[in-house]
Amino acid sequence: MIQSVLLFLKGMAMGAADVVPGVSGGTIALVTGIYDRLLMAIKSVGLDTFVALRRGGIALAWKQIDGQFLMTLLLGILTSVFLLAKVIHHLLDVQPVLVWSFFFGLVLASSIYVGARVNQWNARIIGMLVLGVAVAAFIGTSTPTSIAVSPITLFLAGALAICAMILPGISGSFILLLMGMYGPVIEAVKSFNIVNLLIFALGCVVGILAFSRVLSYLLQRYHDAMLALLTGFMVGALVKIWPWKIVMSFNISASGKKTPLIEDLVLPSAYIGDPQIGLACALIITGAGVIFLFDRVGKMAKKTNF
Repeated sequence: MIQSVLLFLKGMAMGAADVVPGVSGGTIALVTGIYDRLLMAIKSVGLDTFVALRRGGIALAWKQIDGQFLMTLLLGILTSVFLLAKVIHHLLDVQPVLVWSFFFGLVLASSIYVGARVNQWNARIIGMLVLGVAVAAFIGTSTPTSIAVSPITLFLAGALAICAMILPGISGSFILLLMGMYGPVIEAVKSFNIVNLLIFALGCVVGILAFSRVLSYLLQRYHDAMLALLTGFMVGALVKIWPWKIVMSFNISASGKKTPLIEDLVLPSAYIGDPQIGLACALIITGAGVIFLFDRVGKMAKKTNF
């Protein structure tokens, strides 16, 4: 029961992160110690599942895919998405600096945490780190496009976004924003549009089943290089989630919803005199502290067999 509760809460943390453009649920999975198990569980879903189902029934197939783990984590993610989507987006509208400050501290501490797991740094590994920073920074500063909403684009959006969501530092929400599909997907969640949600979910399933196998293979064969690349992704993502920025232009949806389109980053000094600066800095430290807490809880759970 304790294991299930902890896993459900980790799923909620992943869901909350995935809702925010610029933050990845994969980052949360990595720092909470469930990333490797998550990839292995997803990768195990396939033809072997049908073989297990045929030989031993539902019970054997469920065990083969680590079904209890996946179900509990997914319930946590979905609970968070449906309960917190409106709250987080309201906070991003009314208190953007404070929200981004918290997530900035969270991702910054995560990048340090993941980088520390690299066994040996050398020129090749550093090159992978630099590549990750460049890719994530480029994505984070790219200008969103607009794609017509259709079953095909919803499916492709789900397939691409879910791949990004399990990559620490690459935000699935921001990939949707770049494609111009973030608003339609969030609107489908808010209005509970079953048809659009099912099409999007189908894309997610296909995308994650294919990509998890590739990512798991790379992590096993090129452990340090991949961790350096993932660290770079998180460092590069800091460009997108820097708290202090000025919105130069907005994307206005058909419903009148304004989403920042082009932003210029500024130093906190531009906000001198703003009483939120102290609170923003405190939230950066709090975000970093959450990662430290996750790490401590994870280590204690291992020691106590939780």
